[in-house]
Amino acid sequence: MRPMLSRTLLLAAVLSTLGGAILIAQSTKTTGQKMSASATKLVGTLTAEQKKSAMFDFDDEHRTTWFFTPVQENKKSLRKGLRMDTMTAPQKATMLELLQVGLSGTGYQQATDIMGLENLLAELEGDNGAMARNPTWYFVSVFGEPSDTGKWGWRIEGHHLSVNFTLDKGEVISATPMVFGVNPAEIREGPKKGQRVVPEVEDLAKELIATLTDDQKKVAAQAKQFAEIREKFPDAAVGEPVGITAEKLTADQKKVLRKLVGAYANRMPADLAASELKKVDAGDFGKVHFAYCIEEKKEGKPYTYRVQGPSFVIEFLNVQADASKNPANHIHSGWRSLPKDFALGGK
Repeated sequence: MRPMLSRTLLLAAVLSTLGGAILIAQSTKTTGQKMSASATKLVGTLTAEQKKSAMFDFDDEHRTTWFFTPVQENKKSLRKGLRMDTMTAPQKATMLELLQVGLSGTGYQQATDIMGLENLLAELEGDNGAMARNPTWYFVSVFGEPSDTGKWGWRIEGHHLSVNFTLDKGEVISATPMVFGVNPAEIREGPKKGQRVVPEVEDLAKELIATLTDDQKKVAAQAKQFAEIREKFPDAAVGEPVGITAEKLTADQKKVLRKLVGAYANRMPADLAASELKKVDAGDFGKVHFAYCIEEKKEGKPYTYRVQGPSFVIEFLNVQADASKNPANHIHSGWRSLPKDFALGGK
């Protein structure tokens, strides 16, 4: 069996073992309590050697040093954490159960689709590709001791995926940064032709842009593309908001913008999404800014957009070519807390 096919089947087998992964007995627990139970279960399966890779002090600098890029050198990973392909099948299933607890049904499907796209990248790039592509090169890190009484956190990340949570006394106090990337954004050929992993964050933004009047575009449209999402650090460093405020939109336009914000928040479980959206509304949704840049004359029409309010920023980029060299078919999209992620607050 070819190695790539073997890895595909392995990931599929792990995912299939989850079935109804979250036990009915957990249904009355908060998401934070479910995370504690799932992380405790995972830690309990690890060997002493595996714990050296997976477990960190809560205050370890690794907790706030995060990446959604490959983080490789000569096709060798430099990322910290316990890598999925070094785990037993039951451990892999438990790791994915933790990821499932931390995401909504849609978010979990998108996250595992992102993992699976590593197979397609390996196929398209071949042996001469600059990076190793492997759907099991995803890493779990646990910071502190999972519990319902103290502070702790966890992360699952790898290429194009970084999911981070900070908890205190059984409650999630930070669900950011949360970044999903997709390459290709739309599969252009093969049996999965037409598949788009995160269509809503493109379609809703394009729907909103299409309804803007010329006067609105003068405020919302930017001369330059927004910079790449800033990884490695707990602050997004996006500066002051730019673009048009929601209060300057029509009622219908405002609804589309709210749906766009919801598309990012709804990657999280319902209770966490509701909490995040409550913060958005508490900061006065009318003051939320929307801005974008589309390079109409370039092949593929690369574009970026940003949605920014007092407590959050959404960053989206589709400017890179995909692995088949199709222009502007490679998405990075993320939800960050302001002024800082990981419940750090401050300036």
